[in-house]
Amino acid sequence: MPEAFLPFALPEIGEDEIAEVVDTLKSGWVTTGPKSRRFEGDFAVFLGDATRGEQLHCIAVNSATAGLHLALEALGIAPGDEVITTTHTFTATAEVVRYLGADVKLVDIDPSTMNIDVAAVEAAITPRTKAIMPVHYAGLAADMPALLAIARKHGLKVVEDAAHALPTTCGGQLVGTLDSDATVFSFYANKTITTGEGGMLVTRDAALARRARVMRLHGMNRDAFDRFTATVPSWYYEVVAPGFKYNLTDIAAALGIHQLKRANGFQLKREALAAAYDDAFAGLPVILPPRAAAGDRHAWHLYVLRLADGAHIERDRFIEHLFGAGIGCSVHYIPLHLHPYWRDRYGLTPAMFPHSQQAYERMVSLPLYTRMTVDDVARVAAAVSAALR
Repeated sequence: MPEAFLPFALPEIGEDEIAEVVDTLKSGWVTTGPKSRRFEGDFAVFLGDATRGEQLHCIAVNSATAGLHLALEALGIAPGDEVITTTHTFTATAEVVRYLGADVKLVDIDPSTMNIDVAAVEAAITPRTKAIMPVHYAGLAADMPALLAIARKHGLKVVEDAAHALPTTCGGQLVGTLDSDATVFSFYANKTITTGEGGMLVTRDAALARRARVMRLHGMNRDAFDRFTATVPSWYYEVVAPGFKYNLTDIAAALGIHQLKRANGFQLKREALAAAYDDAFAGLPVILPPRAAAGDRHAWHLYVLRLADGAHIERDRFIEHLFGAGIGCSVHYIPLHLHPYWRDRYGLTPAMFPHSQQAYERMVSLPLYTRMTVDDVARVAAAVSAALR
């Protein structure tokens, strides 16, 4: 009998998460309410940063895309502005800039880390540039000290796309507690913790947080939980801006409350799986994923293998071999410069992004999730070795 298909990703949902969701359903409060607020508070405690003596504001949203949009909107990004980000990311990172009528300036990656190229960022700055959006690719922190220094030098805002990066550290600090203006995490189904769909916007800027909370729910100055749980009549509210529908439900937050408790344990399991892959692939014609700097932590959202010059097989054929062996895999990412919208709007060509283009042509994301077993890793390793032969 053929072996069962090994998927690219599966969430790990435990009895505590299930019980919390059931409790939410029985409570009668299933939209944004007490569980969402609890999740926001727990997230601030998890990050636990007091190095600057300023409160971390955590705003739960229904996706990381929503969080990035809210952050840029609150920072005043508008038509005529430019925001610099990497071409090597999912389209959500860039599309939120276009939501606001601003333009995206895409730059290449550092081939050793696959994170945004710091020198390319500085070279791309123009009088229209208002913000930088680094992506912590695969869970490895971008060079935030250098990027923050550039931002200070040029008077730019910094919004971190940390969709892959819980609980990543940079210089010993958790991503989310650095000196950027805002950080946005993702809790999509395949992320390091999940609420099914969801995200968290984190900022120390109280004004940004206030604006994001208002714009998160139709531009209303009071949310439903405030209006419907008061002990005196409190039906009145005002719409102070044309907002969005970006709130996280209590059903989703119920998952997040317990997933967050497991985040550090999940990271240790992912790190162990990545190390097992590294050992299994030693000596093969592949480029292993970069490791975090000494003393720092990689979240290991993705394990991205790249075919080396000595691999006498094209990437697409390599993927076909893996699928033929019942191994799910993916590619992260088809760079933005190859997609018709971004390519045509900005006149982009692969030659403008040689490192991203080469990485894309050689990369494959292998299964990496906490429900994987030692036998699963061995099975993937055997399929990779067979494909390369």
